[in-house]
Amino acid sequence: MEITPRAGAANASVSVDMTGNPSASVNGMSKEKAMRDGGSAAVAIGTERATEAPVVSGKNYIYAIVEGGEPMIYEALGLEGKDVYTITEGRLAAVVSGLTGFKIRPERANLRAHQAVLKRLMAVTTPLPMAFGTVAASPEAIHKILIRNRRAFEEQFARVAGKVEMGLRVTWDVPNIFEYFVNTHTELRLARDRLVGARHEFTQEEKIELGRMFDRLLNEDRENHTARVERVLAPLCSEFKANPCRNEQEVINLACLVKRDSQEAFSTGVFAAAQLFDNHFSFDYSGPWAPHNFVEIDLEQ
Repeated sequence: MEITPRAGAANASVSVDMTGNPSASVNGMSKEKAMRDGGSAAVAIGTERATEAPVVSGKNYIYAIVEGGEPMIYEALGLEGKDVYTITEGRLAAVVSGLTGFKIRPERANLRAHQAVLKRLMAVTTPLPMAFGTVAASPEAIHKILIRNRRAFEEQFARVAGKVEMGLRVTWDVPNIFEYFVNTHTELRLARDRLVGARHEFTQEEKIELGRMFDRLLNEDRENHTARVERVLAPLCSEFKANPCRNEQEVINLACLVKRDSQEAFSTGVFAAAQLFDNHFSFDYSGPWAPHNFVEIDLEQ
């Protein structure tokens, strides 16, 4: 099997998106992929300093919620090259920047800036990442968000504190997934051979029936393989979240919540899990990311 480690910043869609469809494409690229690429691209990281931030009146873009502390500012790190700063309410703070544009589009530069801020935060804390495009009408509105959602934020911090998200994707490394299943599943091979042996063109009904059998076997194998991997990684992860596979070649698309000090052990666990599979499988793990898949907040504004 092939095992590929990758590094970067947050990679999954998050819980609140004020701008529309989270799967919108960016110049032919999915938003998720663009955000992943943005996290690993060369980004000029702003200077961090503890100070009273010059809060911008009007609209503010929200990157994340963090546990409150000294006010911080990251110079020229945010969208539109704006300073990023915190607005604090009690024990919570929103990480924001001023916004001059009417609408934030999911373009590569904006996605990259969003992820650069999360990456910087991940170096010092575990943030609750907000969805790309989350905007508050004013600093006063942000204070209201922090007050009204205080309990939900605190519950989420208790869930992810001291942890990071790691991603694991497993794919079938074969040239033709259907032919691979024909060769590895007797039931499918016999069904296909019966139709081929009849020496007539497949009817639409026959194609549909064969396709249903293939889909059933595909999903059964995915479930079995996911269970095998999770058994190996369970002692190293606080939680799992299985995300939908993006294409027929993908076996597993798994988000794992891991303690910060267990990242090396997680990598070792991935290698151990991979030993259970033959060379028809490719393992690709990534992280650490902000815990997008494990933050579940329906913002009350």
